[in-house]
Amino acid sequence: FFIKFLGMFTIRHIQRFQKCISNSQFSVLRGIQSTVQSHIRHSKDPPGVITVEKKDVEYEDEKPRDLLNNAVSFKAESPIGPDDVWTQGPYPHNSNYRQSQAKHSHRPAVAPESTSIVLFPGQGNQFVGMGKDLLEYPNVQEMFEAASAILGYNLLKVCLEGPKSELDRTQVQQLAIFVTSLAAVEKLREEHPEVLESCVATAGFSIGEITALTFAGAFDFEDAIRLVKVRAEAMQLATELTPSGMMTVFYGADSRLGFACSVAKEFCQAQGLSDVDCRVANYLYPHCKVIAGNEEALEFIAKNKEEFRLRRLKRLPVSGAFHTDLMRSAVDVFKMMLNKIHMSHPVIPVHSNIDGKPYKNIKQIRRQLPKQIYSPVKWEQTMHILFERSQGTSFPKTYECGPGRSLKTILKMVNSKAFEQCHNV
Repeated sequence: FFIKFLGMFTIRHIQRFQKCISNSQFSVLRGIQSTVQSHIRHSKDPPGVITVEKKDVEYEDEKPRDLLNNAVSFKAESPIGPDDVWTQGPYPHNSNYRQSQAKHSHRPAVAPESTSIVLFPGQGNQFVGMGKDLLEYPNVQEMFEAASAILGYNLLKVCLEGPKSELDRTQVQQLAIFVTSLAAVEKLREEHPEVLESCVATAGFSIGEITALTFAGAFDFEDAIRLVKVRAEAMQLATELTPSGMMTVFYGADSRLGFACSVAKEFCQAQGLSDVDCRVANYLYPHCKVIAGNEEALEFIAKNKEEFRLRRLKRLPVSGAFHTDLMRSAVDVFKMMLNKIHMSHPVIPVHSNIDGKPYKNIKQIRRQLPKQIYSPVKWEQTMHILFERSQGTSFPKTYECGPGRSLKTILKMVNSKAFEQCHNV
């Protein structure tokens, strides 16, 4: 029956059928149809009748689509071992390419363990005494001196001696973390220069994104100091306009974090507050996010955490609701400074906090970097893009350059295999 069915098929019918099948199946179908029509032209059978030689073969009752699906099969040869998996493609095997996050990261055709990824921390990781162990490495002392000359105060002294209240101020904290993180790069350059030579990607959390861009050559050091100075001062002013803060939230599958933020905003509006916001500001890892908003909103959520089924809350040592609409007043002055300074195309892919994807060009950096000030940091999404791998595939060596160990801790919760190859500098 199927042969008669194909014999009566016209090219027009096959072209309609092509929408439902793959290209390889369509080619098979066209070949069979051509063969059958040739048989009909040379056959002595009456029109519409095909005589088929009877053979002792039993055929299963399959539909035309089943026969097409079973006509051709391609089975990829399994890799020999973990060292060979990376040769099979740029994204995880047996996955939907359109859904795979790996396609947004640079994956050179070399063994992953021979490459490296460098990450830079953000605010909240500062501590009195940070940078002390880095002063013995080349260029570090000069970096702090150059930064202090631009800032007008001794940044190194604040890092080493505090007081903590001064170091925790936004306009000091951001610069301290920025310079200390790049000082850690100098340590890495001195002790493991091959890491920098094999680096295939970099990313930074919040202020760490500017550190990553500087590391990748988009900004020179002095211009980056001026840019961070303007950003920090503008954000400090925004925090003084509206009392606000940030809070880490640990929650479960039954928690209602989004609802909690919405109710907290309504509570603040009912109190007569003019500038109100409360939202997820940082995506860290499953069941852990950082929310930010008005001080009143955070206190409301803390008092009613059982109602929203939130497990645990922890306030962060920052002075404002960063990455929320309460920071929009800092955007214009930052954008003006960003447009003034010279920028080069990064020599290493730098992943944006906005969507986790690498910047394509300078124009995109100028457009998206100001938005980062009031947009959520999608760090969990960035980690998936950088570290999604097939089972059995080796991972690149990852280095967290800067104070604290927060990014390494987050990576452990997002991808425990990648965490095993992560180091702090």
